[in-house]
Amino acid sequence: MFSNFKVYTICYICFNLIFAIILNDLINIDIDIFLFLNGIHSPFFDVIFYWVTSKVFWIPLYLFLVFLVAKKHRWNTIKIGLFIGLVFLISDRTSVVAFKDVFERLRPCHNTELMGLVHTLNGKCGGQFGFVSSHATNSFALALFSGLLLRKSYKFILSFMLLWAALVSYSRVYVGVHYPGDILGGAILGSIVGIFVFWLMKYSNKRFNFNINF
Repeated sequence: MFSNFKVYTICYICFNLIFAIILNDLINIDIDIFLFLNGIHSPFFDVIFYWVTSKVFWIPLYLFLVFLVAKKHRWNTIKIGLFIGLVFLISDRTSVVAFKDVFERLRPCHNTELMGLVHTLNGKCGGQFGFVSSHATNSFALALFSGLLLRKSYKFILSFMLLWAALVSYSRVYVGVHYPGDILGGAILGSIVGIFVFWLMKYSNKRFNFNINF
């Protein structure tokens, strides 16, 4: 029995050691990729990505999506709007409470080891922690939800929204506030949230007879 305990203890220590080594290597790769991508910049693209990364800049797109939904679903748009609100509530709060506040990974622009190496715009850095990216989470959540909702009426809407989400997410690397790993984590989380809320809406539609035509 004691011998088995020693074996389990040794295996546990080895597993944690191997995991720590792999995780450290992944973090270093993530930093290297960030420095490479963030290092590709110019005054012209500084202006472009200053607007791309801005939430206000995309208000016309949000209004256009509302128009497309209203055009197809009429008064059911109000019901759908409640689920869109749920998408943002879950994606935004989860990215902060379940990830940023738990992992506490410093943004690259807050990492003293990278001081002088990170390109930012107007010295803006955002909150202290960056894993996962809330921009990426929210963008991919909206992209999946709206794309799945409208794909039967608008053939390329899902592909367009995913490309939009990818562009917004990349802008966070360009402006120096997120690592690619933050973006990847946010994209996965946001996609899960978008698909889940869309499924929840379809289930609710059947269960409570909302008369939403998909």
